[in-house]
Amino acid sequence: MSSNKAEQRVGIIGAGSFGTAIANLLAYNVDVLLFSRKPGMVDRINNTHENLGVKLSPRIRATDDFQELTERCTLIFPVVPSGSFRSMMKELAPFLRPYHILIHGTKGFDAHGLENREEEGLPLRRSDVSTMSEVIMEESVVVRVGCLSGPNLASEIMAGQPTATVIGSHFDEVIRQGKKVLSSEHFHVFGTSDLLGAELAGALKNMIAIGSGILKGKGLGKNIQAMLITRGLTEMVHFGNAMGSSSSAFFGTAGIGDLVATATSKDSRNYTFGYRLGMGESIKEIESSMPELAEGVRTIKIARQLSKYYKLRVPITEMLYQIVFEDFDIDRAIHFLITYPYDVDVDFI
Repeated sequence: MSSNKAEQRVGIIGAGSFGTAIANLLAYNVDVLLFSRKPGMVDRINNTHENLGVKLSPRIRATDDFQELTERCTLIFPVVPSGSFRSMMKELAPFLRPYHILIHGTKGFDAHGLENREEEGLPLRRSDVSTMSEVIMEESVVVRVGCLSGPNLASEIMAGQPTATVIGSHFDEVIRQGKKVLSSEHFHVFGTSDLLGAELAGALKNMIAIGSGILKGKGLGKNIQAMLITRGLTEMVHFGNAMGSSSSAFFGTAGIGDLVATATSKDSRNYTFGYRLGMGESIKEIESSMPELAEGVRTIKIARQLSKYYKLRVPITEMLYQIVFEDFDIDRAIHFLITYPYDVDVDFI
C-alpha cells in the first residue's frame, strides 16, 4: 500500500507550457511536485519560483527524480509530447505501483513503426496506434488511468482566465480525484466515461486547427473557416466511430469546445503553425523557430494512415497531409475542398 507521504502531493511530469499551467492550477488545492529532466531547469524553478516567464505558486517544487515523484505522489499527471510519451513511460514504469493513478494531458497518438510502414507502402493498422492511456497500460502496472481533454490553451490558463476541462476515464474514482485537485473558481471540471472519445477528440482537433490557421494565413475569412471547422468535426466523428468511440464525445467540451478554441486562437501552437504555413513559410522554418512542437503535424501523418486502414472518406485530412508532407499547392487544396462533392451536410446523427 502507499504510504501517507504519497497523499501529500500531486505530481506533474513535463514542465512545458501546459504542464506549468496545470501545476499552477493544482497548487490552488494541493502541493505539487513538478518533474523535469532538463539540466538546470529544476534548480531554476526551485530558486526563482518561475518557469517560462510565469510566476509559480510557492506550493510547487521541481524534481528530476522519478523515484521521489512516485513515492510522494499517488496521483500523477504526465504532460509530455506524444512522440516521447512511450519512452518516458518505459523510464517511469519501474517506479509505478498498482495504487498509482495517472491522468495524462497529452493530445496525440503513439504509432509503432510509422516510418517503416510508410516506406513499405503499408498503412498503419489500429493495432499499430495507441492512445496515451493505452501506452500507460501497455508499459506499466497502472490500471486507473484518465485523460485531461477540453479547451486548455496554456497561455490563457497561466493568465488566470476561467476555462473548463474534461477528465475521461472508465473509473469514477479517477474522475472524482481529478475534479477534487483541479476544480477552482478558474477551472470547471467535467467527467466522461468515454475515455477513448475524449482522447480522440483532443488529438484529432489539432489537425483541423492547422487547416484553420492555413486559411487565415492565406487571408481568407470566417465563412470558409466555419466550413472547415464544421466539416473537420464531421471527419473527427468518422474517425471516432471507426475506432470505437461514441459520436457524442465530439459534441461536448472536449470535442467542439476544444476544436473551436484551438482552431481560432493565435495562442494555439497548431493554429499558429498553420497560419505561418499559409503565409508562405516552410515547415523547416516554422519548426526551427517554434519553442514547442505542434502536435497536429504528427497527428495528420498518423490519421491519414488510419483513414486508409478504415477506408474513410476524409478529404480535409487528405489535403492537410498533402500540404504538410508533400508540398501540395494550398490554393489548389482549398479549391478541391470547396468543390468536393459532399452528399449531405450532416451524416452522422
